[in-house]
Amino acid sequence: MGEHHHHSHSTNKKILFISFLIITSFMIVEAIGGGLTNSLALLSDAGHMFSDAVSLGIAMLAIIFAERVANGSKTFGYKRVEILAATLNGLTLILIALFIFYEAIERFMNPPEVASMGMLIISSIGLAVNILVAWIMMRGADTKENLNMRGAFLHVVSDMIGSVGAIIAALLIMFFGWGWADPLASVFVAALVIRSGFYLTKASLHILMEGTPAGINTEAIIQTIKQMPEIDGVHDLHIWSITSGLNALSCHIVVDGRLTVNESEQLLKKLEHDLAHENIHHVTIQVETSSHLHDEAIYCTAKQSADLHHHHHH
Repeated sequence: MGEHHHHSHSTNKKILFISFLIITSFMIVEAIGGGLTNSLALLSDAGHMFSDAVSLGIAMLAIIFAERVANGSKTFGYKRVEILAATLNGLTLILIALFIFYEAIERFMNPPEVASMGMLIISSIGLAVNILVAWIMMRGADTKENLNMRGAFLHVVSDMIGSVGAIIAALLIMFFGWGWADPLASVFVAALVIRSGFYLTKASLHILMEGTPAGINTEAIIQTIKQMPEIDGVHDLHIWSITSGLNALSCHIVVDGRLTVNESEQLLKKLEHDLAHENIHHVTIQVETSSHLHDEAIYCTAKQSADLHHHHHH
């Protein structure tokens, strides 16, 4: 597990760095081009690329940070930095989109002159650049599991679509003189941006809220634990993600009081093995006997724990 994780991190880092350089340099080209040709579609695409570059940069920093070892003050190390980065990234996207919408309204009222030839050339190069980066990322990076890499990848893909929008707008202006095609294309880009921003923010906030990891069925996990003949009950169950692709579980299990320490250790080993198949990588289980004073609730609530403390003091 550790080996595989490390490997994917170093390749992710290299790919992010290459993508970051390509996109940053082209973003500057597009921003200047948007200014010179007076095209909002190009400017909004550049804005999108800027958020791309930021997201790639954050993802890179997050990986570098996440490699820092756990210590006394941060027992999980810095793995959460990645999720914080993804949240910030999602929020930035939403802000950029709102700004583009605002600008576009102005332009629909009175469409300015756009140098459509320059716009066409720059947006075509933009498309090529994005396809290149997307291909590099798809080939080598972990865009499925890792939220941060997925965030960066989503940015690049919606950027690609944004460039297509700008190309179409440029053609419409060249052939039909439709000035409104430019703000329309930028609104289209903004819609994509706000969508990916919303999903990214939602997924990363879910992790920050210690929500149950996507793709994990709590009921199935409870069954896995309960199906062991030695286990009489489960309570105080928590399942959460430390960072994307790293899930943790803690719970209390009730067993027969006659089990020896060695036997219960064997039991836990087997449980850990079963849970690893269910995509749980970090398991902490407290073993108790049925005489242990406890509510039968599977999920613990603050009130119960207060009552328990009360009991203990008697």
